[in-house]
Amino acid sequence: MGKLLNIFNKLHKKTARKYIDRMVDDKVHCMSKAKEYEFDYWDGDRRYGYGGYTYDGRWKEIAQDLIKEYSLTSKSKVLDVGCGKAFLIYELTQLLPGITVEGFDISKHGLENALEGVKENLYIHKAQDKYKYEDKSFDLVISLGALHNLKIYDLKNALLEIERVAKNKFVMMEAYRNDQELFNLECWALTCESFFKPDEWTWIFEEFGYTGEYEFIYFE
Repeated sequence: MGKLLNIFNKLHKKTARKYIDRMVDDKVHCMSKAKEYEFDYWDGDRRYGYGGYTYDGRWKEIAQDLIKEYSLTSKSKVLDVGCGKAFLIYELTQLLPGITVEGFDISKHGLENALEGVKENLYIHKAQDKYKYEDKSFDLVISLGALHNLKIYDLKNALLEIERVAKNKFVMMEAYRNDQELFNLECWALTCESFFKPDEWTWIFEEFGYTGEYEFIYFE
């Protein structure tokens, strides 16, 4: 198994969250709307998800870190599993003109609102379903903030497919280290299906044969 990275947390920690407010705001209804992964989740009211997810350049720093960590070049091939609006791989194309990027997601709204230049390389697909690529097709496969939304049997399939098509891979998961962080996560999460501590996640990675890098975000 690969190493623990600290790439995404700088972005995660910039967002302020009112945990109790979300928990008491008709949360079951909000979860149902969020799990549609369409307009309400991305660009509707904050109670359903992002509350307006627009391009603002915040992913550039993450892209720079990935380029450095994995020695990416304009000849590299990168796949984003659960890419949403694909702002991260868009930044890769801006930093490394000529790089090959692809991405998929289950959200029609997300993909339709991706930026020109990457939109043509995106398509609808589930992370847990078999990927159309040959073994080791990509220099890097990433999945940031998507796989913890899968039930554990689907999570296994997704990790196996990422492992199969990737030379290098990096996934980011929600996790918790203590009861307070578990409570906060349960208050805030609208779509999460897999709630695990870091040692449980690493056990899952080893059990399912995932050998890439990983990162955890916490709700402190």
